[in-house]
Amino acid sequence: MKNLFVSVATACLTLASTALSHAQTVEIEYWQYFFKERVQAVDALIKTFEAANPGIKVKHTHFPYAQYQTKVAAAVPAGEGPDVVQLYYGWLEEYRKAKLIEPLPKDQFDPAQIERDFFPIVKAMKADGAYWGLPTAVRSMALFYNRKLMAEAGLDPAKPPATLDDLISQSAKIAKRDGGGNVLTAGLTVGPVSQDHHWWREVLVRQFGGQAFSDDNTKVAYDKKGGIEGLQFYHDIVAKHRLTTFGFMDESQAAFRAGKAGFHIDGSFRIGTFQAVRNLDWGVAELPSHNGVKANFASYWVNGVSSRAQGPRREAAMKFLKHLVSDEAMQLWLKTVGELPAKPSVAMTDANRNDPVYGPFILGLAYSYTTDFVNEAKQRQIFLDMMDRVDIKKTSVAEAIKIAAEEEQKLLDEHYKK
Repeated sequence: MKNLFVSVATACLTLASTALSHAQTVEIEYWQYFFKERVQAVDALIKTFEAANPGIKVKHTHFPYAQYQTKVAAAVPAGEGPDVVQLYYGWLEEYRKAKLIEPLPKDQFDPAQIERDFFPIVKAMKADGAYWGLPTAVRSMALFYNRKLMAEAGLDPAKPPATLDDLISQSAKIAKRDGGGNVLTAGLTVGPVSQDHHWWREVLVRQFGGQAFSDDNTKVAYDKKGGIEGLQFYHDIVAKHRLTTFGFMDESQAAFRAGKAGFHIDGSFRIGTFQAVRNLDWGVAELPSHNGVKANFASYWVNGVSSRAQGPRREAAMKFLKHLVSDEAMQLWLKTVGELPAKPSVAMTDANRNDPVYGPFILGLAYSYTTDFVNEAKQRQIFLDMMDRVDIKKTSVAEAIKIAAEEEQKLLDEHYKK
């Protein structure tokens, strides 16, 4: 009988201990858009975080990119969704106005320390004296090239294009069409819906002698010097040089991934995608210069704490955010996703700078610009509408630029008036 009482008592204590353990466990939710390598990286970071913080569980949720921003905007005001959320730096103003995220507490995320440790481009996340999110990684752009196609065209794979003139001449030797004029192999990809609007706005416009906006970002400037010449160069890739067609294989990166494009300009986040392709012999070079001008576009996604996170969940969310922006997380992100560490001390090691794949992107950070979007989605759409006018409606480049500039200036005026 005594043994029975002992067993019952032991069982009760075990149940009580288990109940207490569950009561002390805080579960938070992390949201990001779906990108296979990003999902893998976050899953790995959650494992290391939970091992170091046994009282916290992190649920990882992801959505297709096209649905992502809408999902966040609907969930948080309803008291649902993420405690820690990944958002594009260009969406900051929209998220702040909608009260979807909170400023990071200065006693845990000291602005002065952030500005000492992170690349200067993260200042786009600072408002009202506080930071509203921090990146694990930053992105720049570079030129991907197919060694096999270069060799078949009689080009030296060890000498990818260094200038825009080189880019056009080498691409012309790779491009192939059938008897009906259909593209078989693109010399150079074009992707207006992908990264090309950044290439035009922050790179080509500058290389042709202008800049996209005034220094204080309140005035459109690409309707002056640089913008028209830069857009004409971009459109001539298709219309004059016939190196490809808009929409070839649906996505520009898909053409390169399939071995059907000689050159492809994209962000460092694409590294993991191409590394996963068997038998694709490719390399990376810095973006081609023009008129002696080097330029690049840098961007990033940040991790912020949503207004939904309160009480113990808020404290757990802050801990997880610190883990996401640790040095270890940044190096893991580089190896898994291909995006560059957000701290120079992690990114600018000799091993990273001299790496044949990561190196060109890291070097590009030294001459990168970051667009200060007031509404990233609308400003990107203005570029896409501009390209449709030129390519489909056959509007002149100068007229299409004029219309786009008027639309974007109205958007800027509305934003800064408020």
